Formats: sequence, C-alpha cells, structure tokens
Amino acid sequence: MIFYLTVNEAPSGIFSSQVIDVVKFLNKNFETEARLLAFISLRGYFANRKRIKNELPNAIVLPMYPKMQNWKKNNFLLSLFYSIYKPEKIIARSVIATKLALAIRDKNKGIKVIYDGRGAIEAEWREYKVITDNELLNSIASYEKEVILNSDNRIAVSNALVDHWKTNFSYKETKHVIIPCTLNNAFEAIKISDEAILKKRKELGLKAGDTVFVYSGSVAGWQSFNLLAAFIESVLQKSILNKIVFFSPGDPNIEKLQKAFPEQTICKHLDSNKVADYLMVGDYGLLIRENSVTNKVASPVKYAEYLAGGLKVIISPELGDYTQLSSKKKWGYLYTEFNDAIIKPGVLEKQKISTEAIQFFSKQNYKEQYLQLIST
Repeated sequence: MIFYLTVNEAPSGIFSSQVIDVVKFLNKNFETEARLLAFISLRGYFANRKRIKNELPNAIVLPMYPKMQNWKKNNFLLSLFYSIYKPEKIIARSVIATKLALAIRDKNKGIKVIYDGRGAIEAEWREYKVITDNELLNSIASYEKEVILNSDNRIAVSNALVDHWKTNFSYKETKHVIIPCTLNNAFEAIKISDEAILKKRKELGLKAGDTVFVYSGSVAGWQSFNLLAAFIESVLQKSILNKIVFFSPGDPNIEKLQKAFPEQTICKHLDSNKVADYLMVGDYGLLIRENSVTNKVASPVKYAEYLAGGLKVIISPELGDYTQLSSKKKWGYLYTEFNDAIIKPGVLEKQKISTEAIQFFSKQNYKEQYLQLIST
C-alpha cells in the first residue's frame, strides 16, 4: 500500500486534479493500492471532509492539530493509521508532510518516503507571506533541505526546481523524476470547433471577430496583478475588438479595468469543474508573473489548461520550464515581445495546440515516472 499524505490542503480544483486524480491514476494503472491520507483544518472540517470523500470515498480525512506551528502534534494520528494500514511507501505533498513521513520512517526502517516537491517552499513562504509564524519561518529552510536530501525518492514539478535544489540545498542525487502539474479529466475531454467556440462566445457577449485574452484563476497578490494589468491596458487601448475575460471571483482590481474599459472587460466566476468548457472562447491565455524565485521554479497547472483549451499562452520570462517550452513548441509568446503583427490562432491551430497539450500534460504521459517511483 501507498499513502499519499497531505497536510493543511483544503479541497479545491487543484486538490482534485493534483491529489485526488493522482491517487485514482495510481490505483487504476499499477498493481498497488494507493490511499489518500489528508490532514485538513478544523475550520470547515466536516464540509471539507465530505467534499473529499465524495470524490474519493476511501480517503482517510483527519482533523489537523490547530495552527501550522503545531504540525508535529499530527504525528500521533499519522502513527496510528500507519500501524493500522502499514504502507510500504508514503508520497508526501509538502515539506511538512514529508517531515511527518520521515518521522514514521525513523521508527519503521522498511518504509520508503517520496517527497513530492511542488515548488521552492522556503522562498514561497517568505516572498508571498504564506506563513507569518516567525519560528516556523526560521525553520523552513532547514526542513526543506532535510526532506530534499533525506527522502528515498523525489518528484519535482520542473527541471528548474531540481536546479534550485542543487544550488541552494547541495542536492547531488539523481533519485528524482520530473512530473509537471497535469490535467484533470475535464480538460482532457475538451473538443474544439468553430461551433463550440461561437456558442460560448455568444453566451459571454463576445463576437467572432474579437481577439480574446483570457485570465483564469485567482487575482491574489502573488499572481502579480500589477504586471498583468499593465499588459491588459496596453492591449485594450489598441483596439475596441481586443477583449479580456476574467474567469475569476470579483475583485477591486478587475472592477477598475471594467470601469476603464466597460465594453472590453468581462468577469465570470466559474466553478472549477466548468472552466474547461469556457476556455476555448479565448485566443490567448495570460500567465504573466513577477520574476520571483517561486515563479522561476513553478509549474502552474493554468499553463496546461490554457493550452488544452486551444489558447496560445502569453508568458513571463523564466517561468519554470514553460517559457522555453512555449518557444520550442510554438505554444505562445513572451509578454514583453507580444505585438499587433502577431496573427491570432485559427481553429485548426487551436485544435493542434489542444491535442499536443493534452498528450503532453496527461498523467498517462508520465506513467513511466510514476512506475519508477512505486517500484524502487
């Protein structure tokens, strides 16, 4: 048996595609039993537990000890469930989850721990104030180094992240696999056609001749909204046919753009399971972020989703592995080089981009990497 361990992650679209779908994929494709063991906040515990178990009925969903600085106190419950199920491996999706898993391994030498590295955690906590507790902030760098160096195997979401490990944590091993954030089934089922595009555009008040830029997701501070807004304003000023669609919750920053460009700015908040149906209204997806350490090693699932929807991605320099990938595969443009001379993609090009991206970002494309993890 394999435990897939998460700590302090609430159910969301990301949790569904990057955690629950991974557990389902392991169970479907390999001769092993994978079981999600999720520690979640007491705040909204019963509702969130229900949401997780609706998607994955055999998930073990436990209440997390209050406050992240008390993370060690979750060890008792984890030890209890380890003694019941006795998994041979624990895939742990964070530094803190891996620290807990390593404590189990210290007392049970046969177990293997796999660190699922989602990013540069110490840098992210400091750059975007993810955690404000000073004691935990002062410890996270040593924790991150420990789990990188002491785990039995590792997942990295990008080659850039592995380079970060080498530079900052003296990582010299080769026991790792690269698995980017992959698509969930809804995006893999996208079918692009002129009719489908026009139907969704009409629903949003868009016309066939419009050039549509799409931003999907949160506009929280770490998403670099000032950079994004400056690009959007420059585009909207050039032509009344240029439109921006936010698939986002309402936000004062979006409202400013709506006031300045009322005929060109649309905001529609979608449930995560509806996003795949709407992305195809666009011609370009916006992935413009500041030049932080967090973003340099990132693997935003939004990138894969835009491409699956047939959009070309307008991207920042040095965004994980994806800036170079966009250039290599002709999947998009640097936002600093985008101009009016670029011809927007037609439906055949959108279909081609979608087909290529769905193949590249499907979990099936990384079956060999997952096999390497669970067989060693």
